[in-house]
Amino acid sequence: MKTVGVDVGSTTVKAVVVEDGKVGWQDYQRHNTRQAEKVVEFLARMEAEAGLTPGRDRVFFTGSGAGFLAPLVGGKLIQEVVAVAACVERLHPDVRFVSEIGGEDMKTIFFTATGTGPLPGDQVRSKQVYMQSACSGGTGTFIEKTARKLQVPGERLAAMPYEGMSLHKVSSKCGIFAETDANTLVKTGVPVEEIIASLFEAVVYQNLATLTKGNTPMPEVLLLGGPNLFFKGLQQAWRHHLAKLWVQRKVELPAGREPASLIHVPAEALYYACLGCVEIGAAEKPEIGVYQGADKLKWWVEVGQHEQKAKQGARGLIAGEGDLATFVSEYVRPVPDTPSRASHAGSVLIGCDFGSTTAKAVVLSDDRELLFSCYALSKGNPIEDAQSLFRQVREAGFTDVGALALTGYGKDLLKDVLGADVGVVETVAHATAALHFYPDADVICDVGGTDVKIMILRQGTVADFRLNSQCSSGNGAFLQGVAERYDIPLERYADRAFEAKAMPSLTMGCGVFLQSDIVNQQRKGWSAEEIMAALAAVLPVNVWIYAGQLQNLRAVGRKFVLQGGTHRNMAVVKAQVDFIRGKVPDAEVVLHPYSGEAGAIGAALCAADWTAHGRASGFRGFETIAALTYTSTTAAETVCKWCPINCTRTFIDVQLPGAKGRPWSKLPLAAGWERVISGNSCPKGLVEDVNEMRVVKAKLEEVKRDYPNVAEMVRKDAFRRVGAGAVAR
Repeated sequence: MKTVGVDVGSTTVKAVVVEDGKVGWQDYQRHNTRQAEKVVEFLARMEAEAGLTPGRDRVFFTGSGAGFLAPLVGGKLIQEVVAVAACVERLHPDVRFVSEIGGEDMKTIFFTATGTGPLPGDQVRSKQVYMQSACSGGTGTFIEKTARKLQVPGERLAAMPYEGMSLHKVSSKCGIFAETDANTLVKTGVPVEEIIASLFEAVVYQNLATLTKGNTPMPEVLLLGGPNLFFKGLQQAWRHHLAKLWVQRKVELPAGREPASLIHVPAEALYYACLGCVEIGAAEKPEIGVYQGADKLKWWVEVGQHEQKAKQGARGLIAGEGDLATFVSEYVRPVPDTPSRASHAGSVLIGCDFGSTTAKAVVLSDDRELLFSCYALSKGNPIEDAQSLFRQVREAGFTDVGALALTGYGKDLLKDVLGADVGVVETVAHATAALHFYPDADVICDVGGTDVKIMILRQGTVADFRLNSQCSSGNGAFLQGVAERYDIPLERYADRAFEAKAMPSLTMGCGVFLQSDIVNQQRKGWSAEEIMAALAAVLPVNVWIYAGQLQNLRAVGRKFVLQGGTHRNMAVVKAQVDFIRGKVPDAEVVLHPYSGEAGAIGAALCAADWTAHGRASGFRGFETIAALTYTSTTAAETVCKWCPINCTRTFIDVQLPGAKGRPWSKLPLAAGWERVISGNSCPKGLVEDVNEMRVVKAKLEEVKRDYPNVAEMVRKDAFRRVGAGAVAR
């Protein structure tokens, strides 16, 4: 008789076939959100390759996705921690601490001897178990997703070291924030090897700081799960931190043993839950867990899950072919043709938008017609981003610049460096771009890569606005992250989402909790297409209600303009249109014809207004920008100290005629050089240190002396303290 152990995890399915105490067949594969389908495939292979026979052999299931699968084939479900503990106690009686890192969860088990068992020499050991399954921080997906963002292939990631690497701060509590930290480090020039080592550091720190709950992992230690097995650097990080912890807490090690020899990573680390199922199954009654064949499970895959989805979920983004055709005819239009570049003569207006993930530039004629637009993926170095944009503008044949305006995160940094004439606040730039095309707009919704802006207009001016840049919920980067997780190009997101006939209901709110909800829906059998459709459907709820705090859309107007790069995704546009019209039935929802370039267009339009005064542009010229000499410094002296986060900033020093330099700085800068600071998370980071703060404060005091606040002077005089003698007189 054969006994099968199947572990249906959040990202992979593992299985072993054991007969007479020996493993005769084993395999693991990624299921790509199709857990039931992969289990059917495994059972068919085990029947064909290992002789698994219905009615005779037994099967036991474990794992986060096994709950509804086990009964369909006659198997018994075993809690995964119980399964892992059973295998560890059988194979490693001396182990006292286990860390298992899975695809989207983590488990730690502490074994403590409590006395002797019924037989002499038997040790009874109590178990303390701690799990993290509500967040992907510190898990295998956490590592792989960040590595994928850094374009590190799996083979290289597995071999990358931890030892000997300089480490940087990477958030260990949240996968979304960790990805942001990694992007920032890349942009500041930190080598990828150091970022990956820092990621391994964050994973071990998350396990030791959060999952141990103050307990000390005692030797011997067992590391299980795919990440612990495959990533050499993660093993090195564990050995480093555990050895350090044992020294700090004065843990006495066995005589003659080195700390590294007390930390084990078995070759079968992937299969311990499966082997534990077999171990527990051996003690069960013979009639428990008898394999009944895969027919019911096949029915579930082909029919049952679709019936259940129809009952539990909502309809897809598209109600039918007619709905899709209507939407396409109204919103999916070819990009408007730009006039021939050769036909334009004379000066042009340039607007640049230096965003969090991309930099955009547009060229307008004096008549405010769009002549050219270009993109550059942000490298984190605003000088390089600017050089890339202006190189493309020059190659397009536009050399006579009448005015230059900047907007976005980089406008203040680059205004003097590029010789820009106008620095435009983002809300003003986006409102200007929308009103240029739709003068009667009531509301503008701009969804970018890492922020959401909602502008409420009254008589053509911004009367109120809502900004969300501190939460990943509802922005484009989160959608992109989910698409990458399913290996679907962002350009195909809408096509795949429109294929879904039904979709699950996802929770509104925090991106971290939303990510957890996606995992839960995946366990219920929802496919990647259906989850992507649901994510697009919940985005408007997050944008308007969670981020914008607008419960009554009818009160803000009836003409809504959608813009920002995220609205290039037509699945998002469809969800936005349906949501808005559901709240405001007579609403007119329009998509900006240049949604991704709206900020840059708004800046260029502001530059056109500036030229009305007849002033000459201060633009430094294409040759000067292309030849900008600069140096980048990322060191201990550049770390921001204004708050406990300690952002790793980069000082970019640019050589510019007439620049005053910074002789007072900890990193002194000679005259003729200008310093640009990047890598900061907030405006405070633009102030270099306390020395610059003194300079800034001295200038403010000088302004106050020259232009005193009369109202403040009157207030002080009116409410000054008066002595008793003065009152008596």
